Amino acid sequence: MNWEQLLSLKRFGDTNKRLRKEQDETRVGFEVDYDRIIFSSEFRSLQDKTQVIPLSQTDFVHTRLTHSLEVSVVGRSLGRKVGKKLLEKYPHLKEVFGYQVNDFGAIVAAAALAHDIGNPPFGHSGEKAIGEFFKTGAGLKYKGQLTDKEYQDLCDFEGNANGFKIITQKNLRLSYATLGAFMKYPKESLPKKPTSHIADKKYGFFQSEKKLFDNVAKDLGLLKRNKSDISYTRHPLTFLVEAADDICYTIIDFEDGINLGLIDEEFALEYLSKIIRNTIIPENYYNLSSKQERIGYLRALAIGTLIDEAVDIFMTNEDAILNGTFDCALLDKSKYEAQIKDIIKISIDNIYQSEEVIDKEIAGYQIINKLLGVYTNAVNHNFDGKASNYDKLVLERLPKTIDFKSENLYERLLAVCHYVSLLSDSKAILNFKTIEGVTF
Repeated sequence: MNWEQLLSLKRFGDTNKRLRKEQDETRVGFEVDYDRIIFSSEFRSLQDKTQVIPLSQTDFVHTRLTHSLEVSVVGRSLGRKVGKKLLEKYPHLKEVFGYQVNDFGAIVAAAALAHDIGNPPFGHSGEKAIGEFFKTGAGLKYKGQLTDKEYQDLCDFEGNANGFKIITQKNLRLSYATLGAFMKYPKESLPKKPTSHIADKKYGFFQSEKKLFDNVAKDLGLLKRNKSDISYTRHPLTFLVEAADDICYTIIDFEDGINLGLIDEEFALEYLSKIIRNTIIPENYYNLSSKQERIGYLRALAIGTLIDEAVDIFMTNEDAILNGTFDCALLDKSKYEAQIKDIIKISIDNIYQSEEVIDKEIAGYQIINKLLGVYTNAVNHNFDGKASNYDKLVLERLPKTIDFKSENLYERLLAVCHYVSLLSDSKAILNFKTIEGVTF
């Protein structure tokens, strides 16, 4: 792979090539990507979607929206720091093509901003609930009418693939560079986890976006990994997007747990001090009056340390990243890997498996299962000409912006899943209550 192709400003529908040196410096093309994402309705709905603690009423716990904004900030720092080093290593990128340090930051920030845009309500359990509906629930009846890959798309409903579906809508028209950086898992749903390579962990696009994905990957010069399937190497900047997410959920979820009283404050000093031992000033920590301020101080130092660590790992392995042989997340190579694993373990034990989280996930399963059952029945009964009056009333409540009338069963089912995925936690609950007749 080469950076000249990877930093493509091309957008869907372009007939002329966009050149970086011809861009208006007041609003460079990659920065436009960020603006378009942040003004999208799909991004706004993240303000009412679960990050860690579902439907929390406290002020300081993160939603998908605040998490995404924080990941984009960390991503921007990672991109700029790596960009500075890349322009020093490849001066022609600036001298001939006009690329600047901030371009790298803008691409990573935009992709990071959108990294959770396709996630359904109720956190990752929402993805699992959609999958269970088709694997073991009422949706199992459709298996024989779908191809293996179509059925796998539904059984392992993937927020990353759904996100790619959202950000490739015509009204967004993001640059290919940003689309490439967003592609965390550049493969289709089957074969499932064919290797231990980080890019094979999940899948990155539905069958409905297969050709679109292939076109973007080819234009960017991503390397084909499998001749028989659509499978490519990652865009190098994807590793920075992933690192930004890893840094934020590791450190900030831990911070949320402490602020909620699910983890003792002493654990913060014990675990984080091993990461920030070269930057912490003890008297500054002990002079802070509130727990929230003290934890915030530790969090800021830890994030800064891990940003610098991720940049060093990226540049050390840049050649392997460009030739597609680098096969793990950047932080998997971190000298702080043991400390990161310790923090994640205590977060799993005390936060992700807390009674509040589990109770809300159980409720989320029931809500999503009910919505999918009612909506898929209504959509398919309508297509078959067998819609009841109840089905017709349900259809009246579905948005006209999504095509539920396709002649292709897979596309109709995916349209329903896509609609449910766009619901905020509160809207999903409201729809469930309406269907159950408990809104009066």
